Amino acid sequence: MEAGPRDREREARDAADSASRLSPDGPDDQDVIPDEVEVELRPQRRLRIWQLAPIVGLAAVGSLMFAFPLAFGTGDGGAVVAMLGLLISCCAAGWGVMAARRVGHTWPGLPPRGSGERPDWRVIALYVGVGAALVALAVWRVARLR
Repeated sequence: MEAGPRDREREARDAADSASRLSPDGPDDQDVIPDEVEVELRPQRRLRIWQLAPIVGLAAVGSLMFAFPLAFGTGDGGAVVAMLGLLISCCAAGWGVMAARRVGHTWPGLPPRGSGERPDWRVIALYVGVGAALVALAVWRVARLR
């Protein structure tokens, strides 16, 4: 069956209506459905278990090596074991920070990597101050073992 003249007129009207709604760039903002959600097709970058397991294991071993000599004060070798544990813990923390940075995470208060923004000097000073205080307390405690 062939379409009658009335159908052709309706098709021409629909085409004219849709042409008037379109701008040279595409549809107007009025045509966008407000409930429409854009979905990222790429999977989100996350730390995997094989990345986290060695970091957590090293941190646990280093923390135990650091804590036990300090808590129980075992002889002359306690300071050496404690400092070695502190070194292993710091290595695990650094490894974790680098893995998180590679995935795209940033420290709280610092801009995302590649954003072009400059970090606030107060946040950096806070991080440096907290780190220096922790290192000073650890070294002071190990020095008191002797």
